[in-house]
Amino acid sequence: MIEVNNNKYQVIETNIEKLEMEELQDKLTDYFDYFDYIVGDYAYSKLRLKGFNKKENPNFKNINDFAKKDEYLQNYCAYGCKYFILEKIKKT
Repeated sequence: MIEVNNNKYQVIETNIEKLEMEELQDKLTDYFDYFDYIVGDYAYSKLRLKGFNKKENPNFKNINDFAKKDEYLQNYCAYGCKYFILEKIKKT
């Protein structure tokens, strides 16, 4: 489990041995608070983040449909790049 900005996340998929927490904390701003999932990938040794949502999320838009995350990784990320997917743990 990872905690950033009072949000808790679970790593659900990765091909990275260890996440660089300092870099993730710097990039994971409050902009991402409304997303159910965060996909992080490394391009030219720089971390990029993209938020995705489930269809049930009131902030859902087709462009951030989590069902399209594989398409995003294939078409918008470097071939064979290092990446991870975080799922937000809902507050109870």
